[in-house]
Amino acid sequence: MNTDPIADLLTRIRNAARAGHKYLELPASKLKIELVKVLQQEGYIKHFELKDDAEGRFKILRVALKYDTEGYSVIRKIKRESRSGLRKYYKVANMPRVLNGAGILILSTNKGLMTDRAARRENVGGEVLCLVE
Repeated sequence: MNTDPIADLLTRIRNAARAGHKYLELPASKLKIELVKVLQQEGYIKHFELKDDAEGRFKILRVALKYDTEGYSVIRKIKRESRSGLRKYYKVANMPRVLNGAGILILSTNKGLMTDRAARRENVGGEVLCLVE
């Protein structure tokens, strides 16, 4: 039993990118779908789709990874920041910049999942789910 589904998603993405896979599949949830939507909007993945499993009992999230012209993954680093043992929350004024704006933080706010740039625009803080470079 997996206790942290977000960490599992990030680990699967990291492992698939390092292995050079075009796609990865994992069990879907609303939070995972929203996180993958943010990654797609920011250009870190090509696309994703929802499918039913073979028995039709639950949904599977299929993610297409993105690579540059030389075959390297667009995602250089993806890391879980806030975890069950140590939650990390930032106010707008204290929110750090990743690689001076070249990377992103994905935050869970009261307005939904969004990047650190969008959170600054909306003037909201929240829990930092992950860092992507």
